[in-house]
Amino acid sequence: MSSDGRRVLLARPRGYCAGVDRAVVTVEQALDRFGAPVYVRKQIVHNKHVVANLEARGAIFVDETDEVPEGALVVFSAHGVSPAVHQQAADRSLRVIDATCPLVTKVHKEAKRYAAEGYDILLIGHTGHEEVEGTHGEAPEAIQVINDASDVDRVQVADPDKVVWLSQTTLSVDETLDTVGLLKRRFPLLTQPPSDDICYATQNRQEVVKQIAPDCDLVIVVGSTNSSNSVRLVEVALDAGARSSYLVDDAGEIDPAWLDGVRTVGVTSGASVPDDLVTGVLDWLAERGFGDVEEFTAATETLTFSLPRELRTVGARA
Repeated sequence: MSSDGRRVLLARPRGYCAGVDRAVVTVEQALDRFGAPVYVRKQIVHNKHVVANLEARGAIFVDETDEVPEGALVVFSAHGVSPAVHQQAADRSLRVIDATCPLVTKVHKEAKRYAAEGYDILLIGHTGHEEVEGTHGEAPEAIQVINDASDVDRVQVADPDKVVWLSQTTLSVDETLDTVGLLKRRFPLLTQPPSDDICYATQNRQEVVKQIAPDCDLVIVVGSTNSSNSVRLVEVALDAGARSSYLVDDAGEIDPAWLDGVRTVGVTSGASVPDDLVTGVLDWLAERGFGDVEEFTAATETLTFSLPRELRTVGARA
């Protein structure tokens, strides 16, 4: 334990959300039930350690369905896919297990419904992100992607009275609401989605970081650089008052120089990060005098999702 005031504020909730847990267990159970190889389109979740562990068990990650041998088993990632990808899989007679997060599926359904009702859909998200590509593919003729506030002035719609916004589930809550505010200035009758698209886990992880960041000289976020929600946590920490914040995949990426003059370190992790990686960071910090760990809880998460129907007879956890 530290005796000179050095401490760690450990954020809770952190790490795996229900959708990530479901997706990872889906691949694990598919390997157990059907044997290797199991093909996975894109990274099942955006974490390089999770992907490497599944590869070691026999999962093969591909970018597109045409890389999967005809008739083979393929798992679609938690981020969701477009109808075109489902059709490509059917054309190749692939056996599909869809591990799309149910909260992403909800956004897909909203997109289809609003498009059918003749709305222009403004999808706030990052062009090129797998989730955005999947949602956009549900109604490409009706959806425009809004990357940030700079895109707002370029939006063109058929009827200003029939415009709705949707969002990628892993964005910064505050930045998304800022963009929505700008859109409402242009389209005063802008329709709000029936429920907040930004997922509960993203919001909870951002909220606890907001609460601890003002007391932190340094906030370490465990997560991969292609994880949108992990990258957002660094931004949230800095915006909330942390003196510095960095994203690391694991303890091996921490620069000891970051600790110069530091007394309080905040530690959290993105929604696709297994907790053993956080434990590794805590051990690293303890070896350098930061053994006093206080867990700060902002919310308790109890949500779970059932596995895809193809696996429900296996008896796996949800």
